[in-house]
Amino acid sequence: MEPARVAIVGSGLIGRSWAMVFAAAGFEVKLYDIVQQQITGALESIRKQMKELEESGFLKGALSAEKQLALISGCTDLKAAVEGAAFIQECTPENLELKKKIFGQLDLIVDDNVILSSSTSCLLPTKLFTGLKHVKQCVVSHPVNPPYFVPLVEIVPHPETDPSTIEKTYALMKKAGQSPVKLNKEIEGFVLNRLQYAVISEAWRLVGEGVVSSTDLDLVMSDGLGMRYAFIGPLETMHLNAEGISNYCERYHEGMRLVLNTFGPVPEFSGEIEQKINQAMSEKIPVVPQQLDARREWRDECLAHLAKLKKQMKSD
Repeated sequence: MEPARVAIVGSGLIGRSWAMVFAAAGFEVKLYDIVQQQITGALESIRKQMKELEESGFLKGALSAEKQLALISGCTDLKAAVEGAAFIQECTPENLELKKKIFGQLDLIVDDNVILSSSTSCLLPTKLFTGLKHVKQCVVSHPVNPPYFVPLVEIVPHPETDPSTIEKTYALMKKAGQSPVKLNKEIEGFVLNRLQYAVISEAWRLVGEGVVSSTDLDLVMSDGLGMRYAFIGPLETMHLNAEGISNYCERYHEGMRLVLNTFGPVPEFSGEIEQKINQAMSEKIPVVPQQLDARREWRDECLAHLAKLKKQMKSD
């Protein structure tokens, strides 16, 4: 599947990142939003980011920044924006009614070949797409923020999604340089957020119960588990930490169950523990726009270096 054009519905942070990802792979991108000022700002932001990435050596793709920028244009007319597109990626705010409205509009104007995809991080396909005429062409393609530096995409089908829609979306994401994974069915939180929330939940309990400080808890991940998980997942880690999975389970299943049975209930994420963690995080990174933006830029730079290293390691 090699469409000449991809349409992005919504020009916020995720929409801009998607536009950059697809342009880097040589796709023509039409960026839609309802206000021209929003589109103008998005295109200016994309230009600034691409130029900075080019100067620092982290621009993705074989094309120059100028050639990639030439592939991206904006539009305030939804029908015109999606005309000729074989793939439409919706990136509106995480609001069910808003997203359903958008897909309802798209359902009326697309043909039987275009793929309708949502960037939602938590809304189930059955809630988004049920009742649409083109439901067989609908799928969730959930990126990780920021998509330009973190390539994972979760592809989540509606029960009525045609298998060819999944395969074409998977192929498109691979062509765009992303790392797609296919879920066989929908589930609350998909896969990434279920794993993420399990970690957050236990982190919250450990800090709340006074076992470890907020700073040291984050260090356990960034300088411990995270370093390993940047290259291999938890199942391969088990496999390598013993003589295979079966040997790992034989050795450690009793210890794992003993620890897991001490896990507490799902936290409320409020009250004294929230205040305690918020204070610790705010002392490290004050909740001030300039400070937060600076830390995000540092995070993205680290992710860019890591992505470059991972690509190099794979090629070696």
